Amino acid sequence: MADSSVFPCFRIFISFFLLCHFGLNPNLVFVSSQNPVFACDSASDPGVKNYTFCDTSASISERVGDLVTRLTLQEKISWLVDASSAVSRLGIPKYEWWSEALHGVSYVGPGTRFSTLVPGATSFPQVICTAASFNVSLFTAIGKVVSTEARAMYNVGLAGLTYWSPNVNIFRDPRWGRGQETPGEDPLLSSKYAAAYVRGLQDRDDGDKDRLKVGACCKHYTAYDLDSWKGVDRLHFNAVVTQQDLDDTYQPPFKSCVEDGNVASVMCSYNQVNGKPSCADPDLLKGVIRGKWKLNGYISSDCDSVEVLFHDQRYTKTFEEAAAKALLAGLDLNCGSSLGKYSEGAVKQGLVNESVIDAAVSNNFATLMRLGFFDGDPSKQLYGDLGPKDVCTPENQELAREAARQGIVLLKNTKGSLPLSPTAIKSLAVIGPNANVTKTMIGNYEGTPCKYTTPLQGLTASVATTYVPGCDNVECGTAHVDDAQKAAATADATVLVMGANQNIEREGFDRVDITLPGQQQLLVTAVANVSKGPVILVIMSGGGMDVQFAKDSDKITSILWVGYPGEAGGAAMADIIFGYYNPSGRLPMSWYPQSFADKVPMTNMNMRPDPATGYPGRTYRFYTGPIVYTFGDGLSYSDVKHNLVKAPELVSIPLAETHVCKSSSCKSIDALEVEPSCEQLAFDIHLKVRNTGEMGGSHTIFLFSSPPSVHNSPQKHLLGFEKLFLTPQTEELVRFKVDVCKDLSVVDEFGSRKVALGEHVLHVGDLKHSLNLRI
Repeated sequence: MADSSVFPCFRIFISFFLLCHFGLNPNLVFVSSQNPVFACDSASDPGVKNYTFCDTSASISERVGDLVTRLTLQEKISWLVDASSAVSRLGIPKYEWWSEALHGVSYVGPGTRFSTLVPGATSFPQVICTAASFNVSLFTAIGKVVSTEARAMYNVGLAGLTYWSPNVNIFRDPRWGRGQETPGEDPLLSSKYAAAYVRGLQDRDDGDKDRLKVGACCKHYTAYDLDSWKGVDRLHFNAVVTQQDLDDTYQPPFKSCVEDGNVASVMCSYNQVNGKPSCADPDLLKGVIRGKWKLNGYISSDCDSVEVLFHDQRYTKTFEEAAAKALLAGLDLNCGSSLGKYSEGAVKQGLVNESVIDAAVSNNFATLMRLGFFDGDPSKQLYGDLGPKDVCTPENQELAREAARQGIVLLKNTKGSLPLSPTAIKSLAVIGPNANVTKTMIGNYEGTPCKYTTPLQGLTASVATTYVPGCDNVECGTAHVDDAQKAAATADATVLVMGANQNIEREGFDRVDITLPGQQQLLVTAVANVSKGPVILVIMSGGGMDVQFAKDSDKITSILWVGYPGEAGGAAMADIIFGYYNPSGRLPMSWYPQSFADKVPMTNMNMRPDPATGYPGRTYRFYTGPIVYTFGDGLSYSDVKHNLVKAPELVSIPLAETHVCKSSSCKSIDALEVEPSCEQLAFDIHLKVRNTGEMGGSHTIFLFSSPPSVHNSPQKHLLGFEKLFLTPQTEELVRFKVDVCKDLSVVDEFGSRKVALGEHVLHVGDLKHSLNLRI
């Protein structure tokens, strides 16, 4: 999604003027006494009773058909853009489609705003931190809270019903500025997050699957994970992707959004994929999203991808041709104005038929019908009783704190370091440019939070602290070592809160270096060398950092990664540091050394390594080079033991006697040929998991598989994960159901799924179990 600041200098001036002259938050508006206007509100406009599109007893298709036939071409076109125009003669108000809810209701996008009536909303951790919890029920719970607060704001005219979230792109490269918005590098985790968060946003409490609480949107489709790197930007980038990588890595989260989450929308990206702009590729839009996956909703462009087709990529010769190509490819809605400006010209020039516009606008209207937009006053509908009282509730704010607790990852912990004792520690040095931040904690695509608890505030609530920033800002051009060393030398323990912020990584800005910014490393090392007690290094960032120096240092006794932990991040950090909560987060992405960033171009989209060129591949599934920390890494204050109870050693696949693999050697079989037997071939893996420590806590159990070396298969990939809570010295049985066709298959070079024959090695913790799959 493009940033809403079209005129950044002007916006900064206005913000400064409001703040200085009136003391106002520039994102805060005052609500007039005029009540919101709603479509099909028969109480205020009795004439709408005669319209079939206002008749809630009619089917959605009947209502949409009736509405479209009543509109002129110009009126239909006005509903192909995010700022859709009112049709006053039919009692239809204007509607703004663009709202955001990445990790809470956001003020990014013109569809949502905060006011004196609703001054803020619950700001959950940035997605990369929430994903580190590996807790699917948490993903859904956050979605439910966000959609409830969104509905509450809609009822008082402060928000829309369509939210262009989540971002489910794969975090392929550690330098990507938007990796923070995603669930990480793994297709399975990203797919599970996508479907769970979408269901949390969309599913209604009455169980009506045909209706929506709010409309979610999975973005940015597809193979989008570069914004601006060494002169290459997203508007001009052509992502060259093999069919194998597309189907094996980039597409699964979007497929899960549609097929498992029943998402209301998919947003196509700015970039080209193999020479075709995503938003003008009929194979990707009509063929896959609507054809194969059966999207029940609308396809939106990024802002303004239609203009980019002509203006930036020169893919078309005119704006009208760009509009026509996008519509013919399957685009329904344009974030921006290009379809509004040029679609009529495209029709008149014979580039596109009006029936194509009818189909597009019908998809848009059908979504609004499912949302109740055409059902009149929302106070008379389900969720009609929601209002300002339901935003920033104590329960919602506590969930934000709990999400941060679950997402924080303990990466290193020397014996005797963490947790700190709040009674034994009489003085704590708190040092670093992120030690007392507020807005940094909520990342991007943020809203005004209910309140903040900074790291310093969270820690000070338990012990006496001495605070030294150590740097003027997170860029840390000059480290102020002396003051920091003085504080650390006399304190019982030291917490260094370092890392990044949106100046370092953000939309439109990818990193070149993946080390701690500026002189942060110098500050950390200098402080650690004089500290008399434990030294805890806290990294606040979206992407991974090369902190090998800290991992290797005996002076740095613990390392925590907290992502961007949301409005309650400081309280959650303190909960972990003082042992009020047992850390259970696990990394959702790999942390690479700086040498990776020096040698590997960000523009290489290949997931698999190439020994001939020395290209090391991407992510834990394929990467063959040195690593700082890998996907799934994370420690707890309690040791956990795994014991395999049940798992087969052999699985035989039945095939007809005439099958070619009966008479010749085969390394794999097309999954479609095995599909009839899949249900019978499924098997269970049972594990006993025991907490051998003295502290209760949650633990994530990963089931990985290393498949046979066929079709350039992953060296290791995730089959499933479960989160469970164990009290001290107790054990629990964990069950995984393995689907042979899905879990023991790989994608071949042509994008087809093949069941790999031979030895599959299953991994759970330190356990390994060999399973032979044969005919």
